[in-house]
Amino acid sequence: MAKPEGWRLNLAAYPIILESDTRFQDMDINGHLNNVAFASLFENARVQLHRKARPWADRPDNERTMVASVEINYLREGNFPAPVTIGSGIGRIGNSSWVVVQAMFQNGQCIGTCDSVIVCRTDNEAKLLRSELVAELEEMMAKPAE
Repeated sequence: MAKPEGWRLNLAAYPIILESDTRFQDMDINGHLNNVAFASLFENARVQLHRKARPWADRPDNERTMVASVEINYLREGNFPAPVTIGSGIGRIGNSSWVVVQAMFQNGQCIGTCDSVIVCRTDNEAKLLRSELVAELEEMMAKPAE
């Protein structure tokens, strides 16, 4: 696992912030948040980010967005019942895809990062991103805090 860039460990770098409760069922046998809990918490925050960007608003009927890949880096143990705070933003915008970058914090410490590639497709082919969608995504770029 490559160490995340330093700015990724700073909550202030992310334009969308979501606090989530952890659940008893999120624990593994050692009492830590399990890998499925990390994935679920990141997914929920990613969906909230996309609700703000509305990639499906006014889209053609045959246009779809889908998750092409997800990479989670587990940096520290997470614990129940402490809540987590997840920062989310756009890391990169390509021609037919974008990358959602996220970091999860608990008790002031970054416990994990997540990068998800989202692809825009139509009928089994990559589709160029609409200019309206690109403009929405650009407003949610993650960037190092100043």
